[in-house]
Amino acid sequence: MREAGSLGRQPGAVFLDKDGTLLEDVPDNVDLGRLCLTAGARAGMELLIGSGYRLIVVTNQGGIAQGRIDEPHFLRLRRYLLEVLPLTDLYYCPHDPAGWVQSYAIPCACRKPAPGLLLRACAEHGIDPGRSWMVSDILDDVEAGRRAGCRTILLNVGHETAWRRSALRRPDHLAPDLGQAARLIVREEKAEASLGFEYGLARGE
Repeated sequence: MREAGSLGRQPGAVFLDKDGTLLEDVPDNVDLGRLCLTAGARAGMELLIGSGYRLIVVTNQGGIAQGRIDEPHFLRLRRYLLEVLPLTDLYYCPHDPAGWVQSYAIPCACRKPAPGLLLRACAEHGIDPGRSWMVSDILDDVEAGRRAGCRTILLNVGHETAWRRSALRRPDHLAPDLGQAARLIVREEKAEASLGFEYGLARGE
């Protein structure tokens, strides 16, 4: 198990979409009593934390721009999740150009598939995107992760409906839940570490 930031390297993070990936997808929910982790989420988070990754949620909350969510209520939910889950941070985009709340109905660089939330998190927490992953149940988030320089996993749980294809929307892996996604990430990291060790031996290092 590596220690985050060891050997002078920036740590990696696993970026998680909130609804449908970390939490069961209940549209526009800010009711703390209705929050429910997805299958495998608890075990997946524990495995990733134990392997030295930081966990950061990045979520579009266009319901704020559309008037379906009050931002103070969402901020209360954000504080609660940061208190009860092993998260480093939670970033959200309240914007939607099609919304009717004027201050939020604007184009922005943070609404996924734009990579702004991930890039901000990397800058603020000293994260290396090249050592990081984006895990989500939709391809817009896969695209955001790839545009930020991360590897990606799509949870193949039936939530993606548009299936607009492009090179940026091609995940590195598919997984049935966050627990299996975590195992894929840790397995790939161990394989890369083993290759690096063998390369060092070959060079006499």
